[in-house]
Amino acid sequence: MLIRCPYCGSRDVSEFTYQGDGNRTRPDPASTDQAAWNAYVYDRLNPAGEHHEIWQHSGGCRAHLAVTRNTLTHKISDVAMARDLREAGAKP
Repeated sequence: MLIRCPYCGSRDVSEFTYQGDGNRTRPDPASTDQAAWNAYVYDRLNPAGEHHEIWQHSGGCRAHLAVTRNTLTHKISDVAMARDLREAGAKP
């Protein structure tokens, strides 16, 4: 599987580290809502099809990337800088 890094170009997946689900929203750090924190830490979806993920180019420029990947075919349809999405207030 190849991931297209915006800085380094297309690279093998072995240069990248999976960082997690790109759809998850962290609860307010000041929140004491045990159920919200429990769901954030332990609940995981296992979607079949298109999924938004965060990857780090750990074997290259170390950039964090928002990757849209089909979990059935492993085809990557989009790659963006995670920083750019966060600054725009958007989810991948």
